[in-house]
Amino acid sequence: MSIRHGLLALLERGPRYGSQLRTEFESRTGSTWPLNVGQVYTTLARLERDGLVAPGGEDTAGHTLYAITETGRRELHAWYERPVDRANPPRDELAIKLAMAVGAPGVDIRAVIQSQRHATVQAMQDYTRLKAQALAAIESGRSGERDDIAWLLVLEQLIFQTEAEARWLDHCESRLVRLSARGERAPAEAEPPEGGTTDPTTPTTTDRSLSRTARTRRV
Repeated sequence: MSIRHGLLALLERGPRYGSQLRTEFESRTGSTWPLNVGQVYTTLARLERDGLVAPGGEDTAGHTLYAITETGRRELHAWYERPVDRANPPRDELAIKLAMAVGAPGVDIRAVIQSQRHATVQAMQDYTRLKAQALAAIESGRSGERDDIAWLLVLEQLIFQTEAEARWLDHCESRLVRLSARGERAPAEAEPPEGGTTDPTTPTTTDRSLSRTARTRRV
């Protein structure tokens, strides 16, 4: 999530001060990406340095207000129109963990997958419950509809993400099972009998293949 552009989006609705921006940001995203006030003010300082926001006076309580500039508004709308770049995907801790667990001594990678699958399914259930609550709030009109719809979109993205993660974990386990089975078969097929020679009376794989071909042709 781009905090920089998220703050610009909130400021486009009118001047705001730091803790107000933090509260509205968390409300819009359901606290999925919590911010601290220091992070907000650091980002505001950079936005001001880049000419995207400017101090906008003070409110009645003495809070310093920030307002979006025309340059900031152009940057915000360019962000809306620009696809998210996937050329450099963010680091995924789970993918890194499984990659490192492959072949690691003393690590049961299938147990790692099973543990993560349990947590992923639990998260999916939690997100689904929150989605039902958000839908109920929208339908009843109990709170600000715009924030509830924004939170609903975030929740649905998290649900799709956990569903994909669960499928990927199933795929990883299936892949490991196939590779393990192939590794167990390979020595039996590749190693000759003790002594380094093959009993001439024992049919080889090639002999069996030729025999099957001959029977097929006779039929």
